[in-house]
Amino acid sequence: MKKIGIVGATGYTGVELLRLLAMHDGVEVSFVSSRSHAGTRVDAMFPNLRGHCDCLFSDPSDEAIGDCDLVFFATPNGIAMEHTPKLLEAGIKVIDLAADFRLRNLDLTKAKVAGFIDAAVQMKPSAARDKSSMAKSSSAP
Repeated sequence: MKKIGIVGATGYTGVELLRLLAMHDGVEVSFVSSRSHAGTRVDAMFPNLRGHCDCLFSDPSDEAIGDCDLVFFATPNGIAMEHTPKLLEAGIKVIDLAADFRLRNLDLTKAKVAGFIDAAVQMKPSAARDKSSMAKSSSAP
């Protein structure tokens, strides 16, 4: 079973992703982050997840993120760009739900991700199945 992490799990996109993944039999949500709710049980904040997710919210910098096989970033633009290189170097796959890796013009992209931007797959889930299974990082429109 794949261990999944969600950075930014209390925003609209993060909560919906958490709800979908918590009900999925093929994955285990093992890391959820929220700076403002670190230490709070997920099901205490979202009672509809009671019995489906008993994780505690952690700070995004928590080392437990390193136990994940895949990490979703459901954060504002710019956050994934800061954390993705370290995760990819550790062999953790990344899916950014913001726009950090959509740009192909490196002049418009921060220098710290220049080596990773070419490897990122821009995908519409139904149109990129063959590319997405091999990608280490991806961005979704």
